[in-house]
Amino acid sequence: MPPFAETILVVFTLIAIGYGAAAFRVLKPETGDGLSDFVFTIAVPLLLFRTIATATFDHGAPWALWVTYFTAIFVTWSSAHLVIRSGFGRDARSGVVAGVTAGFSNLVLLGIPFMSGVYGEAGLAILSQIVSVHLPIMMAASIILFEWALKRDGAATGPKSVFALVTGFVRQLIANPLIIGIFAGLLVRLSGLEIPGVADRVIGSLAGVAGTLALFAMGVSLRGYGIRGQVSQALAMVSLKLVLMPAVALLMALLLNLPEFQAKVAVAAASLPAGVNSWLIANRLGTGQRLASTSMTIGTAFAAVSTGVWLLIAEAVL
Repeated sequence: MPPFAETILVVFTLIAIGYGAAAFRVLKPETGDGLSDFVFTIAVPLLLFRTIATATFDHGAPWALWVTYFTAIFVTWSSAHLVIRSGFGRDARSGVVAGVTAGFSNLVLLGIPFMSGVYGEAGLAILSQIVSVHLPIMMAASIILFEWALKRDGAATGPKSVFALVTGFVRQLIANPLIIGIFAGLLVRLSGLEIPGVADRVIGSLAGVAGTLALFAMGVSLRGYGIRGQVSQALAMVSLKLVLMPAVALLMALLLNLPEFQAKVAVAAASLPAGVNSWLIANRLGTGQRLASTSMTIGTAFAAVSTGVWLLIAEAVL
């Protein structure tokens, strides 16, 4: 058994336990919501803060890492847009949602505990470099491309609506706990100050439960979203997400001669399924919610196998 197989088994078992707890109503619905709120607003932001503030980044500037990962997103997003438009006859707005669904890896709820379990603190540090720019870029791209899609579909909402959409995005981004945690950690790092001992222990205690609770909360969330139709379209998106995206990331890592460890983390991150953010963006844009929900649920189930395959491929090739 490969050394990472046990981690994969633990990760997806925790997700399954969360799903089962929700399915059999072991937890009240509001308990699951509260758990998710704790993970997103306290535990994970503190984990990102502590990682960025204290981790050792010994691979230099992350430009090649970012180019590797976002090229994989661009190719996968574009392919998903073409498939949903040409293959399934959907409109341009659905094409944007398809791109998000196929290209937006679950780097927080699933990625953080997964990477920490497989590659340790060093892997988490590299993942945090991706996460630091991933959410803002993906949200901004979604807004810009959706506005283009509105015009293409003949349903443009006018300057006032565009302004409201953009300002709403900026407000949400500034108030996002993950972004706050990332930038707070960056400020501490640049200042050269050390986190006081007691504060570091408190932060470490809260951040230490982030991984386990994140996976459990993800399972609870999946029960709430579930498979809501459009299965053939969702399978196409899942195929692009779990096969094409990590393949492009691996190719780019080889072409750019990315350091081996960074390359493995990039491929692993690209191999993860879509998370709840794809559904949230679809809901905000008012279309494609069923596609995003079904893709997220099916993709998470398939990823229990496909991520292990990509880790084996990365070990053999890099």
